[in-house]
Amino acid sequence: MVKAVHLDDSDQVSEQAKQPGKSAFKGAKTGFEGREADIGKAVQLALKTIANSAGYQHESNDALVKARLQAMQFAKDMGIMDKYIEHDLKTMEPINSRVAQIITKTGDREAALVGLCERTACHYHLVLETEAEPGKRTWKSPWGHVLNACKRMGMFDLTEQEIHEMWFVPRTLGYAKQMGVNVKVSDWNEDGIVTLELVD
Repeated sequence: MVKAVHLDDSDQVSEQAKQPGKSAFKGAKTGFEGREADIGKAVQLALKTIANSAGYQHESNDALVKARLQAMQFAKDMGIMDKYIEHDLKTMEPINSRVAQIITKTGDREAALVGLCERTACHYHLVLETEAEPGKRTWKSPWGHVLNACKRMGMFDLTEQEIHEMWFVPRTLGYAKQMGVNVKVSDWNEDGIVTLELVD
C-alpha cells in the first residue's frame, strides 16, 4: 500500500526544495489501482453473503466454515479424523517448510505465528478477528454460529469442543512441528476464546 503524503509535511517540503524540477508530491493512492473490478466483485460478494438470512444470519466466513464443517463431520462419521489431519499436514508441508526456512535464516520464530494466522487467507477468511501480540495470537472460535444453526437443521452433530480437541489442536501442533517451533494451544473454553502461543 502507498502511504498518503500530505502537502503540509514539512520534511517532504524540505526534501523537495533540494530537488527542483522533480516533484515528489503524489496524489492519494490505494494500492489497488487497475484492480477496481476485482474490488467491486469482492465488495458485492461480501454484501450478498452478510445480507443472506435464509435459515440464519450469514457471516462473511459462512461458506468456508460450512465447507470445513462438512469435511470434519465426514471424517468423524467415517472414523478417519487422524487420516484427515495427516492428509492436511502432507498437503501443507511445502508451505510450512518454507516458513521453517525463514525461521532458520532469521531466527525469528514469530514468523510461525504470522504464517499460521496473518499471512494465510485460510485463517483470516475463517477467523474474522485475530488479536496479535508478540509470541501470541487470540481469537474466538469461528464454528459456533454456523454449527448451532445447522445443528437445528440436522446437518451436523459435531461440537466446538470436539473440533478444537480432535482437529484444530493436532493439526496446529503438526503445522508448528513442520515449521520447527513449539506452540501451546489453549484448552477448550466455553467462551470459545482460543490462544496460540510460542513456547520454548
